[in-house]
Amino acid sequence: MPSKDLRRPLILLAVGGFVSGMSMRVTDPMLPKLAQEFGVTVGAAAVIITSFTLAYGLFQLLHGPLGDRFGKLRAVSVALMAAAVASAACSFAHSLPVLTWMRFLTGMTAGAVIPLSFAFVGDNVPYERRQMVLGQFISGTLLGQTFGPLLGGVFSDTIGWRATFIVLAVAFALIGAVLIPQAKAAPTLPRASGRANPFAQYATLLKRSRVRTILLAVAVEGFLFFGAFPYLGAYLKHEFALSYTAIGLILAGFGLGGLGYSLLVRTLVRRLGERGLVGVGGVLLLLGFGAVAVATSWIIVVPLVVSLGFSFYMLHNTLQTRATEMAPEARGSAVSLFAFCLFLGQAAGVSTVGLAVEWLGYRPVIGLAGVALMALAFWLKARLAQEKAKMPA
Repeated sequence: MPSKDLRRPLILLAVGGFVSGMSMRVTDPMLPKLAQEFGVTVGAAAVIITSFTLAYGLFQLLHGPLGDRFGKLRAVSVALMAAAVASAACSFAHSLPVLTWMRFLTGMTAGAVIPLSFAFVGDNVPYERRQMVLGQFISGTLLGQTFGPLLGGVFSDTIGWRATFIVLAVAFALIGAVLIPQAKAAPTLPRASGRANPFAQYATLLKRSRVRTILLAVAVEGFLFFGAFPYLGAYLKHEFALSYTAIGLILAGFGLGGLGYSLLVRTLVRRLGERGLVGVGGVLLLLGFGAVAVATSWIIVVPLVVSLGFSFYMLHNTLQTRATEMAPEARGSAVSLFAFCLFLGQAAGVSTVGLAVEWLGYRPVIGLAGVALMALAFWLKARLAQEKAKMPA
């Protein structure tokens, strides 16, 4: 697609990423409220996060091949309309198990939006410009992740958590309806992989060393970061007795930090390069989680959450860019496999960290997450250096 024709679909996909990002993080500040309403522990209520992220990741194995075969924009537009129906159903859930299943369906459908949008960028933007474009493109998703916790927190304190899902349903439906004409007009790139057995395609991808490195890194990243981060809301409630609105505002700082990265991505890439971004990001993640773990006031946590968003995307955006070039001949499948590993790791992380919190408490677990993320970043930096050394001059 010529560059002059990219602006409109990229804007629409960014708005779709905004809604998907809101849906992804909207339940974080709700956990104490849902635990109270359904008569369970916060760890048990976190099953709604696990179900969403598990479905989000698992169904990437279908979204990627469908995007390669029928076109990324077409697949995204259908997914948005389906996510609208699933989100509306969440508002009518009368029990935690029902809400869990409806969030599973939301994750299953909304999960197509962001990975296939990245694959669309990969199809149309050269690699040397791709990290900068992706770094700016994620601003939509980051805004969604910023407003998601705020929306969930404010509504939980005022008109009720159920209204949150109605708002999401309307937003999904609107952007899906606007994207459909653009999707119909977009050409479908001819790709042999679109006709191949998707499982055979995935097996072929996994034979490549660079693919395994990126997939392992993003799975561990999801386990560690998004395993611990959702519990920051419960931690703030437990330690400082904040309102749900205040918790939502603080957690929204994660998206603001990511937006800061998006604004500075050109300068950061130019000055630090991929390995520098990974290394510095790892150190900042250690400092951020470590400081949260020993904070004596909620005020201290506010800028730390912002810093966590900034440093996370220094690491994650590098992985995203690498993922778009793992298999150019089947980019939808490759990026979706990447997302599958991220959210499978996240789903496992939420459950595991929940158990760890019950045994050890919030502060030790949050601090350990920072240590492990720095170790991951330095391992990845070393692997990227090895790959560069193997490349011909």
